[in-house]
Amino acid sequence: MTQQQGVHARSERDAAQAALPEPADAAAVIARHGRPSVATSATVSALALAVAACGSGGSGSTGGGGVTPPVATVRKPQTDAEAARFLLQASLSASTAAIAEVRSEGYEPWLDRQMSAANSQTGAEFLAARGFDQVTAAQFYNGTITGDYMIWSQLLSGGNAVRKRIAFALSEFFVVSLTGIDMVWRGPGIAAYWDLLNRNAFGNYRDLLQDITLNPAMGTFLNTRGNRRADASGRVPDENYAREVMQLFTIGLFDLNPDGTQKLNGGNPIETYTSADVSGLARVFTGYDFDLAGLTATTEIGGTRQIISPEYTRRPMTADPTRWVPARTTGFHSAEAKSFLGLTIPANTNAAESLRLALDQLFNHPNVGPFFAKQMIQRLVTSNPSPAYVGRVAAVFANNGSGRRGDLAAVFKAILADTEALDTANITNPNFGKLREPVLRFAQLSRTFGARSTSGNWLIGDLTDPATALGQSPLRSPSVFNFFRPGYFPANTEIANRNLLAPEFQLVNETSVAGYVNFLERAVPGSRFADITLDYAAEVAIAQDAAQLLDRLDLLLTGKQLSANVRDTIRAAMEDVVLTSTSTNADRLRRVQIGVTLILASSDYLIQK
Repeated sequence: MTQQQGVHARSERDAAQAALPEPADAAAVIARHGRPSVATSATVSALALAVAACGSGGSGSTGGGGVTPPVATVRKPQTDAEAARFLLQASLSASTAAIAEVRSEGYEPWLDRQMSAANSQTGAEFLAARGFDQVTAAQFYNGTITGDYMIWSQLLSGGNAVRKRIAFALSEFFVVSLTGIDMVWRGPGIAAYWDLLNRNAFGNYRDLLQDITLNPAMGTFLNTRGNRRADASGRVPDENYAREVMQLFTIGLFDLNPDGTQKLNGGNPIETYTSADVSGLARVFTGYDFDLAGLTATTEIGGTRQIISPEYTRRPMTADPTRWVPARTTGFHSAEAKSFLGLTIPANTNAAESLRLALDQLFNHPNVGPFFAKQMIQRLVTSNPSPAYVGRVAAVFANNGSGRRGDLAAVFKAILADTEALDTANITNPNFGKLREPVLRFAQLSRTFGARSTSGNWLIGDLTDPATALGQSPLRSPSVFNFFRPGYFPANTEIANRNLLAPEFQLVNETSVAGYVNFLERAVPGSRFADITLDYAAEVAIAQDAAQLLDRLDLLLTGKQLSANVRDTIRAAMEDVVLTSTSTNADRLRRVQIGVTLILASSDYLIQK
């Protein structure tokens, strides 16, 4: 058993049940004790350490007596702050231009336009443009660093930020990690997976599930690639993907009501599947391997013969043995009958048909809608959505209004435009919100202030170390269970006392909080990465007026959610840099960077409402 398999094998049902509590009434979110003031950069750090918890249509009639159909009201934000708040849930940053667009178009028309737009550059195109997928760049063939460059370039600049925000949320549900894919050309492999998520972000869940299942990076990560049928030697199919595709990617551990609450039998949750279901489903995922047809050219790299082209990382895995290298006349797909979750696939059913029937069975399970809906709401809006909120989104998953199940564009629109998400009363509701993930904080900083790579290579590596870096790095989850579990709550806190969840707090400890403030002290001025520059020109231009500058930063970074005492403290710190008519732009820039750093370290910012 490999180390990765060992990690996955630990997903025992009793441990998972303990780690994934379901509050009887999950109507709220992260409760917090209030937002203390900030005095200096040092006290901002102390403040962050002290955070104990997260805290209509119309109708009319014609004059002739005929009744006209109801006219849908286009919901629009009434203020810039409301627009910015929406953008910070739906996208990776807010800008004055985007705020104006949302106010003019309305929430749903703006989302429709964003969802129909593609990215300007795919991950594969980035690697090709930088020469990172060429055999002449042999130092990259089996490394991971180009995968880091790729994903940071995607998150920190350019392209369709809404599509990328959703793809990042999906990457924390359908997890593949650079740290666990043992294949050559790992950079192109993770880029292909990222591109798959982007491509399917607003497509259909069933199509996404199939593409993920056959993706080479996923096949390597969860052992589908090279998985063989049982034989006389005692070999049995690897059960890793069969277990995780049920537990994590589709139906979860326990039967759910349509609103995401657990069904109970005698007060106990009802398990969705058994070990026999896992064994039966595992037979479906046998006989698959990389599609290497036409890619037989090799070269000497690292003392071994390796495939020159990374093209295979972008092809779906195949069960056709004639497309393997070396080619075979017979494959390794299980010919046995495959029984699981009430379905029996007859013996001798081929690999493609077995896969179709199995994924259809999973996709149509009643758990999928509420299971997926709740976690996507947690990623985008609030850690503890009300059952009613989950139920509304799950209903859209079941039927998009046109009889189609699994329409992801409709699902994400339902999440982001739901009344619970848009209700500004929740800004002051102590039982609403979520902790911003470190990756999203860095992405927002970079996009808000026009990050640019001097080399064009986006030379940012693994930032997982909480002491010396960010404490989180995209597509580098430590296991298939993501950076944090959806049911996590910190023990012995007010969150636990209120029976609430706080998934992102699984990343928080004394080291990570101090490390984040240290990261900001270098990232905001631009000294953390020699290759990355930030543009504060718009802020420097108004820095003479501390109040106007703070208003702008508050709007773009928090959606105008800084409390009065925090604003006063940050403004006082900014005004410690005294500006006169003879002050230089360097002085003005210092005032700007103080404001940005203190806001990004404050609890008012860290808890997204």
